[in-house]
Amino acid sequence: MTTAREELAGGFEPAVAQDDRRTVGVEEELLLVDATTGEARSRASEVLHRAAYSHADTAAAEPGTIGHELHQQQVETDTPPLRDLDDLEASLTAWRTRAREAAAEWGCLLLATGTAPLPVSPVATEEARYQRIAARFGRTAGESLSCGLHVHVAVDTDEEAVAVLDRIRCWLPVLLALSGNSPYWQGEDTGYASYRSRVQIRWPTCGPTPVFGSAVAYDDYCARLLATGVPDDRGMLYFDARRSHRYPTVEVRVADACLGADEAAMIAALVRALVDTAALEWQAGQEPPEVDAAMIRLAMWQAARYGLSGDLLDPRPFAPVPAARVVELLLEHVGPALAANGDLARVTQGVTRILARGTGAARQRECLERNGSLRDAVLALAELSCPRAW
Repeated sequence: MTTAREELAGGFEPAVAQDDRRTVGVEEELLLVDATTGEARSRASEVLHRAAYSHADTAAAEPGTIGHELHQQQVETDTPPLRDLDDLEASLTAWRTRAREAAAEWGCLLLATGTAPLPVSPVATEEARYQRIAARFGRTAGESLSCGLHVHVAVDTDEEAVAVLDRIRCWLPVLLALSGNSPYWQGEDTGYASYRSRVQIRWPTCGPTPVFGSAVAYDDYCARLLATGVPDDRGMLYFDARRSHRYPTVEVRVADACLGADEAAMIAALVRALVDTAALEWQAGQEPPEVDAAMIRLAMWQAARYGLSGDLLDPRPFAPVPAARVVELLLEHVGPALAANGDLARVTQGVTRILARGTGAARQRECLERNGSLRDAVLALAELSCPRAW
């Protein structure tokens, strides 16, 4: 019997082989906002304590974690590694619900957005590592309150991980365009679909990486960066995509926190399909595209600025093309992998919805227009982030 990956290599659309799909896990950074004013609140420690206390008896039945991030106005939820997209979306929803319920005890709502819409003065978390980062990086750290979506996909070896990184880099701007959900910064419309990505790029190690060619070259690159003393530790190698130093995964870090858990699961499915496709290209001896990192930076800026409302840069010639066409190229590129994983119909429908109704950024702007004030828009968006069961 052939496996899903063997059939994928032959260009078929097989039934899902349940145990053969790569696992995928998601880290979501989520904002805590005041339930009355909509302003970001420094309540992470209290919310996390409440979440641990109120769910201690169900922790074993609900795998995953919830914890601190750099700032006290945000929390991070982590799903376990899962194979089925339904299970992943259910886990994302369950962790959002847990965080929302704990936040409610402190007069807060949970908001899935890349940046805080209303003015905020970020407060660093009182953990030694975060305090070191805040002290070393000054205003960059002090102004970096932002929330991303980080997707981990399982790989078999370090060599496979680096081969994947080399082959997915030119496609990552399309994921940013699809996930753009941070138009507001300090109470103003920035004109960007993803201003979070422009905030993140201030960190010295953020952005695209070169083509490495081997795990040894990747490790040497990381070692040379760390030897400068600029990054505090390996966790601060904030590449667009990296080989995780904690798990046997490739971690893709370009997406904004998505307004809906369904959108987050869709981005995760696309990342897994990119990893599958890249791994097969590597196994077949296909060389990675020799694209200069500067070109990928331009594509990232274009995606951050316009999302899906204008042109994106075609991932191979890097010429401007209507965004819908570039998204279509991505789906063509990973379509066999999506089919092999059983995700093709769901992802196609999800992408179609985003193209029709707009990205998270477009929906945030529509919400402001509909509600009349940014405060009221934030409160409405919080309900969209984690709807309550009535």
